Amino acid sequence: MNPLHAKSLFGLLLAALLAGGPLTASAGDAKPAPAFTLPNQQQAQVSLADFQGDVVMINFWASWCAPCREEMPLLNGLYKKYKALGFTLLGVNMDENSNDAYAMLKEIPVSFPVVFESHGRVGKLYGLVAMPSTVFVDRKGNIRFAHAGYAKGDEKEYEKYIKALVRE
Repeated sequence: MNPLHAKSLFGLLLAALLAGGPLTASAGDAKPAPAFTLPNQQQAQVSLADFQGDVVMINFWASWCAPCREEMPLLNGLYKKYKALGFTLLGVNMDENSNDAYAMLKEIPVSFPVVFESHGRVGKLYGLVAMPSTVFVDRKGNIRFAHAGYAKGDEKEYEKYIKALVRE
């Protein structure tokens, strides 16, 4: 999908991000995060709306993605550090076969909620162009920050976003 023609806000945000640096939106300029509901490991349905009122970091990942594997323990650390402040991290696995994701989660366990998207519908809804991709949603349900890919040290940028949003 050409990110410049993406119908979703996130596709446009990622296109801007890939064109040059981190993307941020003030509370007044932010757009609502697209709603979705997906199954977790216990096959219970988890919705983005379940976390309304929290700051939510949505991390799209796949088991075959080496940067995803590298950042997963760092993300878990951020989740543990900030969850008491009204922060949650929602991992959205994008593997076609969820058994691959389950195997990775045994290898790299996490305490944050993980849901499974084997059909790519939510990825299309958010206009994903890179793996991993991370979206920060404020307490009102608006996308405020977006980040494509992962490189060592990006977790410091994530932490900056988390701190800013939990203070609002």
